Amino acid sequence: MSAVLDPSSYTQQLDEKVARLRALLAPFDAPEPAVFDSPREHYRLRAEFRLWREDGQRHYAMFAPGEKHVPILIDSFPIASQRINELMPRLKAAWQADAALSNKLFQVEFLTTLDGDAMVTLCYHRPLDEHWQRAAEQLASDLSVSIIGRSKGKRVVIGRDYAVEALEVAGRTFRYRQPEGAFTQPNGTVNQKMLNWAYEALGPRDDDLLELYCGNGNFTLPLATQVRKVLATEISKTSVAAALHNLDDNGVDNVTLVRLSAEELTEALNEVRPFRRLQGIDLKAYDFGSVFVDPPRAGMDVDTCELTRRFDNILYISCNPETLAANIEQLHDTHRVAKCALFDQFPYTHHMESGVLLVRR
Repeated sequence: MSAVLDPSSYTQQLDEKVARLRALLAPFDAPEPAVFDSPREHYRLRAEFRLWREDGQRHYAMFAPGEKHVPILIDSFPIASQRINELMPRLKAAWQADAALSNKLFQVEFLTTLDGDAMVTLCYHRPLDEHWQRAAEQLASDLSVSIIGRSKGKRVVIGRDYAVEALEVAGRTFRYRQPEGAFTQPNGTVNQKMLNWAYEALGPRDDDLLELYCGNGNFTLPLATQVRKVLATEISKTSVAAALHNLDDNGVDNVTLVRLSAEELTEALNEVRPFRRLQGIDLKAYDFGSVFVDPPRAGMDVDTCELTRRFDNILYISCNPETLAANIEQLHDTHRVAKCALFDQFPYTHHMESGVLLVRR
């Protein structure tokens, strides 16, 4: 069966999200949000499926929330990219034809890009041997993908352990390495719209930018071209490695990246304690005019939110409008909402991505 979605209801669902965001930001006299819609189908660039054994064969399966024992068997997944839908039956045919691929295979993960790259992760409840290696190498060649094999305590890479994305911002194409297992924006089309909005909202500046939660440099690359220099932070080693590669690969040389959490950087800027990872970096040499934040769903903690108050401009991308509103409430006495936007990263769900530009009163 196919995933349940109704493109004819999309406009109504999006209108409901706009109304919800408008109501959350109304106490702060926010302007009308700019609205960036999503493709109605084939918008999700990554997907993860458990496998369910039935009639002697393994099938792609998903489960309703809270229900672990009644699978929904699927053959296609219309919300996923066309590349994922093209790969699904071919991969299934391959494991059905080869016990080396199917034996104790329990999960499949796809990562694709707008640029056409694809990576498939196969997860097993058994060690991976030379029979699997040979079969997987042939499969990677047949499907023109990279394959990652995972079993307890072991990871086998055939091809690359990352996919490569290309996104256009303000007429320039940026290329991104997206590592296996690291966070990437799921809706590439909307991500590209989000990057362009953030780029324009920040505007060209002659001072410096602080970026918290920079990930693989998704926003860092285009925003760095708008400012004198950037100090960016990220705690994940995998994301830091990808971000450093992406900066180098795109010739962006005005960014210093440090592996610190937002909370740790707050302590450093407040001179609470020194950090070895900041050795050789003179924080006082920066003339920060703006801060960019893209925090997890919990939003910014109280201390980090207070840190952002120091900056004239706070550019904030949020995957949780409720915590966004709570953070704005904390900052509202010193900053006003100058711009806001809704990015429909997750059609047919209640989730939404939003953005605001807060400027000092």
